Amino acid sequence: MNAIKNLIRGNELFKNYHYADYEDEIKELIKHGQKPDILFISCCDSRITPDLMLGSKPGDLFILRNIGNFVPPYDNDLSYHGSASAIEYAVSVLNVKHIIVCGHSYCGACKSAFEEIPNTQNYKNIKKWLKLADEAKKITLRDTYKTEFDMAQAMEKNSVLCQKKNLHTYPAIKEKLLKNEIQLHAWYIHLEGAKIEYYNNEINKYEDISLYQDNIFS
Repeated sequence: MNAIKNLIRGNELFKNYHYADYEDEIKELIKHGQKPDILFISCCDSRITPDLMLGSKPGDLFILRNIGNFVPPYDNDLSYHGSASAIEYAVSVLNVKHIIVCGHSYCGACKSAFEEIPNTQNYKNIKKWLKLADEAKKITLRDTYKTEFDMAQAMEKNSVLCQKKNLHTYPAIKEKLLKNEIQLHAWYIHLEGAKIEYYNNEINKYEDISLYQDNIFS
């Protein structure tokens, strides 16, 4: 079936069989506005489906997606910053209580950090964006690995921590962290099996999300 027709068919199925399950919630969200507690920063990768993987409903998550689930450091140059503006909106307007940076296995952006990117106008913005992986790459290369897959996962997990670190450069986030009004989280999802790990700040390592304790602050 044609890809666009697939989407149209999917919308028909949702309207006819699933919309009623969320109708009351959606009407409330329209009437009173969205008030999500969580900003979820995820990759553009088409294999990542936050609502499906997390069972979230309309209004639960304010989702920011970009290549590599990268977080650019705060910059006061007043250029067009899509990711930065989404972060500011979530923190300063929606007053989210949590920010989750969620990386994943088989990440193309992290893999590309080790590859040569063509120096042409068709890759200009991609090449600049991938510089946000430079710190994670340096950290990853300090260790040795048994397999390329092990190194890839280390890179992906290190990148999540580096992007989470960049969140601390935003004035609104720094202010709310000082008041314990927001928590920052580093998550990593395995595409195979959908297992999620989170970074435990108390023991400085990733562990299964089932062990998460709500009193672990950033």
